[in-house]
Amino acid sequence: MSNPVVVLAGGTGGAKLARGMLDVVGAESLTVIANTGDDIEIYGAYVSPDPDLVTFWLGDRIDDRGWGLAGDTFHVMEGLRAIGIDVWFNLGDQDLAIGIERARRLQTGERLTDAHRAIATALNTPGTVLPMADAPVRTRVMARDEWWPFQEYMIRAAGATDAGDPVQDVDFHGARAARPTAEVLHAIATAQAILIGPSNPVVSIGPILAIPTLQDALQNAPAPVVAVSPLVGGEVVKGPTAAFMGFTGLPLSSAGIAAYYDGVIDGLVADERTDRVPVLETDVLMATPEARRTVAEQALRFALTLS
Repeated sequence: MSNPVVVLAGGTGGAKLARGMLDVVGAESLTVIANTGDDIEIYGAYVSPDPDLVTFWLGDRIDDRGWGLAGDTFHVMEGLRAIGIDVWFNLGDQDLAIGIERARRLQTGERLTDAHRAIATALNTPGTVLPMADAPVRTRVMARDEWWPFQEYMIRAAGATDAGDPVQDVDFHGARAARPTAEVLHAIATAQAILIGPSNPVVSIGPILAIPTLQDALQNAPAPVVAVSPLVGGEVVKGPTAAFMGFTGLPLSSAGIAAYYDGVIDGLVADERTDRVPVLETDVLMATPEARRTVAEQALRFALTLS
């Protein structure tokens, strides 16, 4: 294929769709634009969880726990705990090495895009994974009347959701000043189809859409834009999507997902219909490699019918 298929991803759902799409279109035709709102600087490393997650999935190196590299060890974290460090953010040794190398490259003046490209190349990762922007964008969540950096909210304040405390607000700090890279804009402008992965709409895809120039590019893209619903049988497969959709005031349904992406998408792939947009009604659970390929193939075929 001469024109790429672009997948917007943040979190496991988007990474799974990207891995399925790799089987469908091949490495040369796949570009993934990944959320960087979850990025964090810690332990002397620059950790970019979503671009790395997609990279590990594309390279078939994701661990069974759903994050990090398969077979990774945690000796550094154990060593930090042994000297009294509060290790609240757990990183495997190889994962930490990647973050340290990314931090080194950024300190020499490299763009985040180039730093991640070098890491993906070193890992022999197929496809192209692009951070959504080089400038920092950081997701913050208000819960219990307090603002939390995203990773601290998810890990240290995990009890907020568990206890039923609502998400009070979400902010994408730096998004309005950020700009998509030339690589991101080129991928969107030349794509034959753009798929939004079944990631958390608010905190995984929301930061991407919060960059005004990037959202404009998607809205004016010559290619159709189709979202894959993160809901299976009306339920969330994994993660705090329900809590964040609750914050938006939109229903946890196909109609709610379509409404969140209003003005951006031309269609929706889901197992439940809505009248808001054209819908391909199909099974969207991607628990196996075969299912990931099937959903990716169906989503692509559906998108091309909308072009």
